[in-house]
Amino acid sequence: MATTAATRKPSTASAKATPARAPATAKRPKDACDLLDADHKAVKALFKEYESLTESRSRSTAKKRQLADQICRELTVHATIEEEIFYPAVRKAIKNNDLMNEATVEHASAKDLIAQIKSMDPADEMFDAKVTVLGEYIDHHVKEERTEMFTKARASKLDLAGLAGQLKQRKDELMAQEEQKAVTPVAELSVAF
Repeated sequence: MATTAATRKPSTASAKATPARAPATAKRPKDACDLLDADHKAVKALFKEYESLTESRSRSTAKKRQLADQICRELTVHATIEEEIFYPAVRKAIKNNDLMNEATVEHASAKDLIAQIKSMDPADEMFDAKVTVLGEYIDHHVKEERTEMFTKARASKLDLAGLAGQLKQRKDELMAQEEQKAVTPVAELSVAF
């Protein structure tokens, strides 16, 4: 019995010491990279939904238009907050112009595809192809951000938690503007009748 009690005593002591350490599953506070990656995941889900729609029998052009517009809106706002806030801060912190210049060029190419998609009719035979290519392009861009840029940003002395607040505020402003743009034409049409 004495051995059992002695055995329990060190276990109890080590059990008391264990809670002082953070559990391995504890998540770090949200930072700018987390916020941007949440956008990446949301847009990826929209691309998957679009892909499912193109594979279905219904092939609703109205639904395609709606999803494509949502993808374009999300990507436009995302690119804007990266270009206005995140990229300049990261460029300064990590001093890797090649990485940052490549990201800027990738944004310009994505914006070109977005403009093409927005100007097209979803019934156009190239519409699906352009949305698909945009999705593939964004996948590549996201992979580079996650594996290179976010890693370097987190290793720097950049205040990513503070930057997350700035990104969120600007994103909210831009999304409100985008929603207003989407509502305005409908309101103008109803006044005309």
